[in-house]
Amino acid sequence: MTPQELKNSILQLAIQGKLVEQRPEEGTAQELYAQIQAEKQRLIQSGKLKKEKSLPKITDDEKPFEIPEGWMWVRIGQIFSLQAGKNITSANIYEQKDLKHPYLCYGGNGVRGYVSSFNREGHFALIGRQGALCGNINVAKGKFYATEHAVVVDHFNQSDVKWGEWFLKALNLNQYATATAQPGLAVSTIIKVLIPLPPLAEQKRIVSKIEELLPLVDRYEQAWTKLEDFNRRFPEDMKKSILQQAIQGKLVEQRPEEGNAQELYAQIQAEKQRLIKEGKLKKEKPLPEITEDEKPFEIPDGWMWVRLLAVVDIATNLVQPSDYLAYPHIAPDNIEKGTGKLLDFHTVEEDKVSSANHLFFTGQILYSKIRPLLRKAVIAPFDGLCSADMYPLNTNINRKYLLYYLLSDGFNFQIAEAMSSRVKMPKINQTELIKVLLPLPPLAEQKRIVARLEELLPLCERLK
Repeated sequence: MTPQELKNSILQLAIQGKLVEQRPEEGTAQELYAQIQAEKQRLIQSGKLKKEKSLPKITDDEKPFEIPEGWMWVRIGQIFSLQAGKNITSANIYEQKDLKHPYLCYGGNGVRGYVSSFNREGHFALIGRQGALCGNINVAKGKFYATEHAVVVDHFNQSDVKWGEWFLKALNLNQYATATAQPGLAVSTIIKVLIPLPPLAEQKRIVSKIEELLPLVDRYEQAWTKLEDFNRRFPEDMKKSILQQAIQGKLVEQRPEEGNAQELYAQIQAEKQRLIKEGKLKKEKPLPEITEDEKPFEIPDGWMWVRLLAVVDIATNLVQPSDYLAYPHIAPDNIEKGTGKLLDFHTVEEDKVSSANHLFFTGQILYSKIRPLLRKAVIAPFDGLCSADMYPLNTNINRKYLLYYLLSDGFNFQIAEAMSSRVKMPKINQTELIKVLLPLPPLAEQKRIVARLEELLPLCERLK
């Protein structure tokens, strides 16, 4: 049960006479009703209250639930006097309180600001009568200004003001609003709504019980909010934890018979040299040596720290979009953050691409170099063009292992350090990307890590 559901339940018990016990010695609602009517007649005779039209008699079919003996069904207009406030222009309402504008101004949805004069003084419930929240109950005390969208509820001497506030809230008056573009709640409608009337002493005990319970509901809400926040974050936190375990070599066991990363690294460098000789790859500048201070965490024996660009090639291949109008077009917005999933996309022509874009090929990893902390990366399922804000990446290691590494905190923390000086449009360029380290396992272990991740990560998604 949510905190709001619990609060609603307490109010429902209250208006049904189930929150406190009934005490015959406290009299009956009929006696209280007679006193209220006598008070109203006195005010009418003295000219302080206008004479009202008689309200329809209450039929048994109208009564929504049973109430205790000693209580009485009445219409709101029979025990309260309702009057809308006065219009005031927005120009005369100020956000801040000051010496010239000391009085709160209430509209249909509550406090609107501060004004220079007041039109009511005392302790009242206010019913909003205009807008999506019409029927909501606010409480005003002291000197205040009620606008035409706030209906002031006058209590007579023989009814408890706080009881009226809670019972009006429990009635959910919004259900009686007109179903229009701008919902409204007329006073003529409100006064006909039924409300159960308890004896005065019981009203006070009901208020006392509600005020005893609500702090407990507030404490429950705090605990509920923390739990909801935990439940909301848990799947993503679990996913991040699993990815971090994977890149630290803690997700699957190591198997010496699968060789080591040094052997794999030597093979990759030999392949690079072959491609350079054949003219299929440009010769690269030597990468900086990796120092002990750079290594962000411990990795298993048989693994190896390498620079990202030692095992990855950034395949910059800028082309003019006019030659590829029917090709799929991928931009950072077409990639879901943190999941490696491709979202809906269009063709180059549909996206009206005018500037040069990268030509990419099936199996390359597309990585967003703008706002990189959003973890936008995907394995291309087809050939196409991607925004110049993205890097198409080739690699000699397992593509899915590399993709999961790009989605991990271990990678993101390094990116955050490399781009920390950028503010307006965070971006990671090739010079900065060279600094990033990658924990390299043997190729067979990379495949087992990927297989395990593909077992566990869908479970995290299902937790959402």
